[in-house]
Amino acid sequence: MASSRDRAFCLRKVEFSETSQILTLFCRRTGIVRAIAKGAHRRTKVGASNFDGGVDLLDVGDCVFIDHASRDLSTLTEWKLIEGHLSLRTSLRAMLLAQYLAEVLSLLLADRDPHPVLFDRLRVTLPALSTASAEEHFLSMHLDILQGTGYFPDFADTSADGHSRIDPRLFRVAETILKLPRDRSVPQRLPRLTRAQTDPLTRFLGNQIQAIVQRPLQTLRYVI
Repeated sequence: MASSRDRAFCLRKVEFSETSQILTLFCRRTGIVRAIAKGAHRRTKVGASNFDGGVDLLDVGDCVFIDHASRDLSTLTEWKLIEGHLSLRTSLRAMLLAQYLAEVLSLLLADRDPHPVLFDRLRVTLPALSTASAEEHFLSMHLDILQGTGYFPDFADTSADGHSRIDPRLFRVAETILKLPRDRSVPQRLPRLTRAQTDPLTRFLGNQIQAIVQRPLQTLRYVI
């Protein structure tokens, strides 16, 4: 069985045993890969590990994995940490926004369907979530995920939003963000936004996603 190498985000992790993990990885060239990392927390007597001591949520790393024709899970054999996004740990709001984006990506992206543009956008967005411009970067990434996966909503139809109707001016804010000039797919000159502007849009978009995947978003209630 041939092994594959890629760079990946960890979108979801489940501790499978004292030493192993089951991971949802968003790989730049491969797309979503669901894998088991056997012995991820185990170290040798000299302290060496093929997994840098385990994979954490939202980490970026270089990985090696093996696919199995008879199994749903690939086997992760190596993980080298590139970026741990420690700045997210300094702000509860930043961590919640990042976890929401990770959940949405894990639900809307099909397995083995590469989205390198979204991968690169996420690499730019996560550090920005711990800055004063967090809300506008979060909303922009949220919109790009829906557009990149083919699930962009019809702003004229607010039926998916189970709450009061949204001020149409907020939809125009979202449309303006999508029309901004871009540098390497990253929108430039994002307008400064507050939660009074972004929360109603996040609720609307989140409810759209819940209708698509037919299951609740676990993190939605924590970001609005």
